[in-house]
Amino acid sequence: MAQTEVKEELYVDQYTLGLVGPDQEWAGTVADGGRVTTYTPPGCWGPMVTPSFRGGHEVTRPIRVEGAEVGDAVAIHIRDVEVTSMATSTGSMAERDEAFGDDPFVDHRCPECGTTWPDSVVEGTGEDAIRCAECGANASSFGFEYGYTVAFDHENAVGITLDKDGAHELATDAERVMDIPENARQHPILLYEPDGMPGTLGRLRPFIGNIGTTPPVTMPDSHNAGDFGQNLIGADHDYGVETEDDLDLRTDGHMDVPEVRAGATLICPVVVDGGGVYVGDLHANQGDGELSLHTTDVSGTVTMDVEVIEDVDLDGPVLLPNEEDLPFISAPYSDEEIEAGDDLGDEHGVDIDTDAAPIQVIGSGATANDATQNAFDRAGTLLGMSEGEVRARCTFTGGVQIGRLPGVVQLDMLVPADVLEESGLGDVTREQYGL
Repeated sequence: MAQTEVKEELYVDQYTLGLVGPDQEWAGTVADGGRVTTYTPPGCWGPMVTPSFRGGHEVTRPIRVEGAEVGDAVAIHIRDVEVTSMATSTGSMAERDEAFGDDPFVDHRCPECGTTWPDSVVEGTGEDAIRCAECGANASSFGFEYGYTVAFDHENAVGITLDKDGAHELATDAERVMDIPENARQHPILLYEPDGMPGTLGRLRPFIGNIGTTPPVTMPDSHNAGDFGQNLIGADHDYGVETEDDLDLRTDGHMDVPEVRAGATLICPVVVDGGGVYVGDLHANQGDGELSLHTTDVSGTVTMDVEVIEDVDLDGPVLLPNEEDLPFISAPYSDEEIEAGDDLGDEHGVDIDTDAAPIQVIGSGATANDATQNAFDRAGTLLGMSEGEVRARCTFTGGVQIGRLPGVVQLDMLVPADVLEESGLGDVTREQYGL
């Protein structure tokens, strides 16, 4: 990664071929406190069906943040997320076993000529439209087990699913309708023209599915998480690892947490100098858990301000959602609650600690239970608490939410201000919640 001039405002529209890691070319360098705007193509389905990709997304090249050193954290203040696609296709996936080796997201090969990560061309529409440039065979690793096509009304924040004719019409103009950026290398998933559950109305609220800092080893961008990363263990390809412990090098950028949206702040560990912030996999909407494993992948822009926080013992992301996105139990105390708490404390002779702020510690693992344990471990290290205290505070002032099944969670709790101050997160939490 070569360094470049430091910019107060940086625009990024260059992408990797499905990888994150220290060997990827920098997109540029932004000042500490500077602003970054990214323009990204869809994640998931487009890269998944384009056999030259090494991972399941098409994220930006990494962004160097001035002054960010290993052992620090980068606070990413998400100011705006704007969807530029007019429609997309999505659904649950079916794998084409003959078109990959160990992992359909990673080690693609043409089922006829055997070319690995083959270049491809588009011929017509439908699930056999993506062809090996060498021999002309259907080279995609995926089809739909059940798929649907969604057209958007962004002004009113709704979308509808289309019938066969509507899906086909959009498929014939797929790149324009999905607004595939000029520098992107994926084929648009609208080409597949799925037409399930036509006439269904859904609400839209865009968010970022894959955002974070660069891990110290190169890995598929979609597998930078404890659940997807399981596919790397024992895999016989360039990015395979030997044991579960090797996944400890992940930075959990691939969260698929719907609360990672405009107004939220995401705090990420710095494990390579410069941080290497990257963005991708924007979604128009998603229910908790992402139960189809995929949702409405879209092109769009993200505007964010970045800030270096020095010397933070952070093993994974910490999310500070919009206050309206917090669970009832972990929202900041109201003035009325503080007054009532003080009165109750006087009655029982206890000093009440009402100076507290909410955080969500992201955990990931093979299962939701593993992810929750990972979040317990991360929270304990960050906050200097025993697991028992973490569990107690999360039970009494928080809880756990599912970001993505099988294994990404958000561990909520209200944390005393002095503990946050000691951890290095005092200022950023006060700023987020106006405390």
